[in-house]
Amino acid sequence: MLRSYLEAEGGFEAVTVADLPAALERLAAETRFDLVLLDYAMPGMHGFAGLERAIAAASGTPVALMSGLAPAGVAQKVLAAGAAGYFPKTLPARSVVNAIRFMAAGETYMPLDMMRQPTGTESTDSGLTPREREVLALLCEGLANKEIARDLDLREPTIKLHVKTICRKLGARNRTHAAMLARERALC
Repeated sequence: MLRSYLEAEGGFEAVTVADLPAALERLAAETRFDLVLLDYAMPGMHGFAGLERAIAAASGTPVALMSGLAPAGVAQKVLAAGAAGYFPKTLPARSVVNAIRFMAAGETYMPLDMMRQPTGTESTDSGLTPREREVLALLCEGLANKEIARDLDLREPTIKLHVKTICRKLGARNRTHAAMLARERALC
């Protein structure tokens, strides 16, 4: 979808690949890219390790990262790794186009509100208690409340309360979003 939008804007020729290995292969075959844009959750990415591999393979071509989720500190880590920028997928379409133009021109981009987020020196567990971390780990495994209650020898209403508290502390909309955030933040 992003490719279609960029090409409709004019002045863009976008090439897409399915996963990080395909992107690295394409970078090895061609060196005429103005910008390499990766998705933090793309297959084979493995978080920051994938970003570092792409930066090394890009031979000086700017590499940027986007993500559907914007956990605290990710933007700063991306820039510290040497990326040309970072933006969440929730950024308005016009801003995405401007950010891509900016980074392709050799500048660094990060939304202002990302700069105000914690830098990662704060606790990465968002203040979760040990029990909440246990529940979160089982959420990440895809277990239902009943299964989590059985595994932890607790009652289901207690698990529901823990899930609600976890969602609030992580800023998640629901249990699935909490698990996604936890994976991005390396909490499970």
